[in-house]
Amino acid sequence: MFRVILPSILFYAQAAVHIGSAAYQAKRGRLSNERLVQGSHALRRSLESVGVRFEVSGVENVDWSGGPFVFAANHMSALETQILPSVLSPAGPCTFVVKSSLMRYPVFGSVLKAFDPIVVQRADAKADLRQVLQEGGRRLAEGRSVIVFPQAHRTEAFDRRGFNTIGVRLARSAGVPVVPVALHTTTWTQGRWISDIGWIVPKRPARFAVGAPIPVGTESREAQEHLVSFIEARLADWALPSAGSA
Repeated sequence: MFRVILPSILFYAQAAVHIGSAAYQAKRGRLSNERLVQGSHALRRSLESVGVRFEVSGVENVDWSGGPFVFAANHMSALETQILPSVLSPAGPCTFVVKSSLMRYPVFGSVLKAFDPIVVQRADAKADLRQVLQEGGRRLAEGRSVIVFPQAHRTEAFDRRGFNTIGVRLARSAGVPVVPVALHTTTWTQGRWISDIGWIVPKRPARFAVGAPIPVGTESREAQEHLVSFIEARLADWALPSAGSA
Protein backbone atom coordinates (compact mmCIF):
# COMPACT_ATOMS: atom_id res chain seq x y z
CA MET A 1 0.00 0.00 0.00
CA PHE A 2 2.94 2.32 0.75
CA ARG A 3 3.93 2.06 -2.94
CA VAL A 4 0.59 3.66 -3.78
CA ILE A 5 0.14 6.13 -0.92
CA LEU A 6 3.49 7.92 -1.25
CA PRO A 7 3.33 8.41 -5.05
CA SER A 8 -0.26 9.66 -4.69
CA ILE A 9 0.66 12.21 -2.02
CA LEU A 10 3.67 13.43 -3.99
CA PHE A 11 1.72 13.70 -7.23
CA TYR A 12 -1.30 15.53 -5.79
CA ALA A 13 1.00 17.98 -4.03
CA GLN A 14 2.55 18.87 -7.38
CA ALA A 15 -0.82 18.82 -9.17
CA ALA A 16 -2.28 21.26 -6.64
CA VAL A 17 0.46 23.75 -7.47
CA HIS A 18 0.02 23.35 -11.25
CA ILE A 19 -3.78 23.53 -11.20
CA GLY A 20 -3.84 26.31 -8.61
CA SER A 21 -1.49 28.40 -10.75
CA ALA A 22 -3.62 27.74 -13.84
CA ALA A 23 -6.80 28.72 -11.99
CA TYR A 24 -5.16 31.97 -10.86
CA GLN A 25 -4.25 32.80 -14.45
CA ALA A 26 -7.70 31.77 -15.70
CA LYS A 27 -9.51 34.14 -13.34
CA ARG A 28 -7.38 36.98 -14.71
CA GLY A 29 -7.95 36.01 -18.33
CA ARG A 30 -4.33 35.07 -18.91
CA LEU A 31 -4.70 31.32 -19.42
CA SER A 32 -4.08 30.80 -23.14
CA ASN A 33 -4.35 27.46 -24.93
CA GLU A 34 -0.57 27.38 -25.13
CA ARG A 35 -0.33 27.69 -21.35
CA LEU A 36 -2.97 24.98 -20.93
CA VAL A 37 -0.87 22.62 -23.01
CA GLN A 38 2.21 23.55 -21.00
CA GLY A 39 0.25 22.70 -17.85
CA SER A 40 -0.71 19.34 -19.34
CA HIS A 41 2.96 18.61 -20.02
CA ALA A 42 3.79 19.64 -16.43
CA LEU A 43 1.21 17.22 -15.00
CA ARG A 44 2.61 14.46 -17.18
CA ARG A 45 6.10 15.14 -15.86
CA SER A 46 4.70 15.06 -12.31
CA LEU A 47 3.22 11.62 -12.93
CA GLU A 48 6.51 10.45 -14.41
CA SER A 49 8.37 11.81 -11.36
CA VAL A 50 6.42 9.43 -9.08
CA GLY A 51 7.10 6.43 -11.31
CA VAL A 52 4.30 6.39 -13.90
CA ARG A 53 5.54 5.23 -17.29
CA PHE A 54 3.88 6.61 -20.45
CA GLU A 55 3.60 4.63 -23.67
CA VAL A 56 2.46 6.80 -26.58
CA SER A 57 2.24 5.52 -30.15
CA GLY A 58 0.87 6.68 -33.49
CA VAL A 59 1.41 10.42 -33.04
CA GLU A 60 4.30 10.38 -35.48
CA ASN A 61 2.15 8.76 -38.18
CA VAL A 62 -0.46 11.53 -38.39
CA ASP A 63 -0.18 14.36 -40.91
CA TRP A 64 -1.05 17.14 -38.49
CA SER A 65 -1.25 19.68 -41.32
CA GLY A 66 -4.57 18.05 -42.27
CA GLY A 67 -6.32 19.35 -39.15
CA PRO A 68 -8.27 20.39 -37.26
CA PHE A 69 -9.61 17.01 -36.18
CA VAL A 70 -12.27 15.39 -34.05
CA PHE A 71 -10.51 13.05 -31.61
CA ALA A 72 -12.74 10.25 -30.31
CA ALA A 73 -11.38 8.27 -27.35
CA ASN A 74 -12.50 5.68 -24.85
CA HIS A 75 -12.65 6.97 -21.29
CA MET A 76 -11.17 5.30 -18.20
CA SER A 77 -10.07 7.89 -15.65
CA ALA A 78 -9.39 11.52 -14.87
CA LEU A 79 -5.89 11.13 -16.30
CA GLU A 80 -6.80 11.52 -19.97
CA THR A 81 -8.58 14.84 -19.51
CA GLN A 82 -5.38 16.16 -17.94
CA ILE A 83 -2.86 14.57 -20.29
CA LEU A 84 -4.47 14.40 -23.76
CA PRO A 85 -3.74 18.07 -24.54
CA SER A 86 -0.02 17.27 -24.25
CA VAL A 87 -0.28 14.01 -26.23
CA LEU A 88 -2.25 15.73 -29.01
CA SER A 89 -0.37 19.04 -28.95
CA PRO A 90 0.95 18.60 -32.54
CA ALA A 91 -2.65 19.14 -33.69
CA GLY A 92 -2.59 22.68 -32.34
CA PRO A 93 -5.30 24.25 -30.14
CA CYS A 94 -7.94 21.86 -28.85
CA THR A 95 -10.98 21.73 -26.62
CA PHE A 96 -13.29 19.13 -25.09
CA VAL A 97 -16.91 18.09 -25.03
CA VAL A 98 -17.68 18.01 -21.29
CA LYS A 99 -20.64 17.48 -18.99
CA SER A 100 -21.92 20.59 -17.24
CA SER A 101 -21.16 19.29 -13.74
CA LEU A 102 -17.42 19.55 -14.41
CA MET A 103 -17.75 23.28 -14.92
CA ARG A 104 -18.87 23.65 -11.30
CA TYR A 105 -15.78 21.98 -9.84
CA PRO A 106 -13.85 24.25 -7.46
CA VAL A 107 -10.58 25.51 -9.00
CA PHE A 108 -10.56 22.96 -11.84
CA GLY A 109 -13.79 24.37 -13.27
CA SER A 110 -12.20 27.74 -13.98
CA VAL A 111 -9.27 26.01 -15.71
CA LEU A 112 -11.64 23.96 -17.83
CA LYS A 113 -13.52 27.10 -18.87
CA ALA A 114 -10.29 28.41 -20.39
CA PHE A 115 -10.50 25.61 -22.97
CA ASP A 116 -13.86 27.11 -24.13
CA PRO A 117 -15.37 23.60 -24.03
CA ILE A 118 -18.61 22.38 -25.57
CA VAL A 119 -20.86 21.84 -22.54
CA VAL A 120 -23.63 19.23 -22.55
CA GLN A 121 -26.26 18.63 -19.87
CA ARG A 122 -26.62 14.83 -20.18
CA ALA A 123 -30.40 15.16 -19.69
CA ASP A 124 -31.64 15.37 -23.30
CA ALA A 125 -29.63 13.42 -25.88
CA LYS A 126 -31.11 15.30 -28.83
CA ALA A 127 -30.39 18.68 -27.28
CA ASP A 128 -26.85 17.57 -26.48
CA LEU A 129 -26.33 16.44 -30.07
CA ARG A 130 -27.50 19.81 -31.41
CA GLN A 131 -25.17 21.57 -28.98
CA VAL A 132 -22.18 19.45 -30.01
CA LEU A 133 -22.81 19.84 -33.74
CA GLN A 134 -23.36 23.60 -33.51
CA GLU A 135 -20.70 24.57 -30.98
CA GLY A 136 -18.25 21.86 -32.03
CA GLY A 137 -18.63 22.95 -35.64
CA ARG A 138 -17.83 26.52 -34.63
CA ARG A 139 -14.68 25.49 -32.76
CA LEU A 140 -13.50 23.38 -35.70
CA ALA A 141 -14.18 26.22 -38.14
CA GLU A 142 -11.94 28.40 -35.95
CA GLY A 143 -9.15 25.83 -36.30
CA ARG A 144 -9.50 24.14 -32.92
CA SER A 145 -9.63 20.36 -32.70
CA VAL A 146 -12.32 18.78 -30.51
CA ILE A 147 -11.77 15.87 -28.10
CA VAL A 148 -14.87 13.80 -27.36
CA PHE A 149 -15.43 10.75 -25.14
CA PRO A 150 -18.45 8.99 -26.69
CA GLN A 151 -18.95 6.68 -23.69
CA ALA A 152 -21.55 7.69 -21.12
CA HIS A 153 -19.30 6.73 -18.20
CA ARG A 154 -15.69 5.96 -17.44
CA THR A 155 -15.05 2.24 -17.60
CA GLU A 156 -12.09 -0.08 -17.98
CA ALA A 157 -13.99 -2.67 -20.03
CA PHE A 158 -14.73 -1.31 -23.50
CA ASP A 159 -18.22 -1.97 -24.87
CA ARG A 160 -18.78 -0.89 -28.46
CA ARG A 161 -22.52 -0.74 -27.80
CA GLY A 162 -21.93 2.12 -25.37
CA PHE A 163 -19.59 4.02 -27.68
CA ASN A 164 -21.96 6.37 -29.48
CA THR A 165 -21.50 8.04 -32.87
CA ILE A 166 -21.15 11.64 -31.69
CA GLY A 167 -17.51 11.90 -32.82
CA VAL A 168 -18.26 10.64 -36.32
CA ARG A 169 -21.37 12.81 -36.61
CA LEU A 170 -19.50 15.94 -35.57
CA ALA A 171 -16.66 15.18 -38.00
CA ARG A 172 -19.10 14.59 -40.84
CA SER A 173 -21.06 17.76 -40.08
CA ALA A 174 -17.89 19.88 -39.93
CA GLY A 175 -16.18 18.19 -42.88
CA VAL A 176 -13.08 17.14 -40.92
CA PRO A 177 -11.46 13.74 -40.23
CA VAL A 178 -12.14 11.79 -37.05
CA VAL A 179 -9.08 10.36 -35.31
CA PRO A 180 -9.40 7.33 -33.01
CA VAL A 181 -7.54 7.39 -29.70
CA ALA A 182 -7.26 4.24 -27.60
CA LEU A 183 -6.10 4.62 -24.04
CA HIS A 184 -5.49 2.70 -20.84
CA THR A 185 -5.18 5.04 -17.87
CA THR A 186 -6.07 3.05 -14.77
CA THR A 187 -2.78 4.12 -13.23
CA TRP A 188 -5.05 6.95 -11.91
CA THR A 189 -7.84 5.09 -10.13
CA GLN A 190 -11.38 6.21 -9.39
CA GLY A 191 -11.72 7.87 -6.00
CA ARG A 192 -14.10 6.48 -3.40
CA TRP A 193 -15.58 9.84 -2.33
CA ILE A 194 -14.43 12.12 -5.17
CA SER A 195 -14.18 10.21 -8.43
CA ASP A 196 -11.39 12.39 -9.84
CA ILE A 197 -9.15 11.94 -6.80
CA GLY A 198 -8.07 8.33 -6.59
CA TRP A 199 -4.81 6.49 -5.99
CA ILE A 200 -1.86 6.78 -8.36
CA VAL A 201 -0.58 3.26 -9.10
CA PRO A 202 2.84 3.62 -10.77
CA LYS A 203 3.18 -0.07 -11.67
CA ARG A 204 0.41 0.41 -14.24
CA PRO A 205 1.68 2.22 -17.36
CA ALA A 206 -0.42 4.95 -18.97
CA ARG A 207 -0.94 3.96 -22.60
CA PHE A 208 -2.12 6.09 -25.53
CA ALA A 209 -2.42 4.97 -29.16
CA VAL A 210 -3.42 7.44 -31.89
CA GLY A 211 -4.86 6.04 -35.10
CA ALA A 212 -4.79 7.35 -38.64
CA PRO A 213 -7.37 10.08 -39.45
CA ILE A 214 -10.58 8.60 -40.86
CA PRO A 215 -12.38 10.62 -43.56
CA VAL A 216 -16.12 10.76 -42.92
CA GLY A 217 -18.21 11.01 -46.07
CA THR A 218 -21.61 9.50 -46.65
CA GLU A 219 -20.51 6.23 -45.02
CA SER A 220 -20.71 7.29 -41.38
CA ARG A 221 -21.37 3.72 -40.30
CA GLU A 222 -18.16 2.53 -41.91
CA ALA A 223 -16.18 5.32 -40.22
CA GLN A 224 -17.69 4.38 -36.85
CA GLU A 225 -16.73 0.74 -37.42
CA HIS A 226 -13.11 1.72 -38.19
CA LEU A 227 -13.04 3.91 -35.10
CA VAL A 228 -14.40 1.26 -32.74
CA SER A 229 -12.29 -1.53 -34.28
CA PHE A 230 -9.10 0.48 -33.75
CA ILE A 231 -9.84 0.96 -30.06
CA GLU A 232 -10.81 -2.69 -29.61
CA ALA A 233 -7.61 -3.84 -31.34
CA ARG A 234 -5.36 -1.68 -29.18
CA LEU A 235 -7.10 -2.81 -25.99
CA ALA A 236 -6.67 -6.41 -27.12
CA ASP A 237 -2.96 -5.73 -27.70
CA TRP A 238 -2.78 -4.45 -24.13
CA ALA A 239 -4.70 -7.53 -22.92
CA LEU A 240 -7.56 -5.53 -21.47
CA PRO A 241 -11.19 -6.69 -21.21
CA SER A 242 -13.61 -5.79 -23.99
CA ALA A 243 -17.37 -6.31 -23.82
CA GLY A 244 -19.90 -6.58 -26.60
CA SER A 245 -17.38 -7.08 -29.40
CA ALA A 246 -18.77 -8.28 -32.69
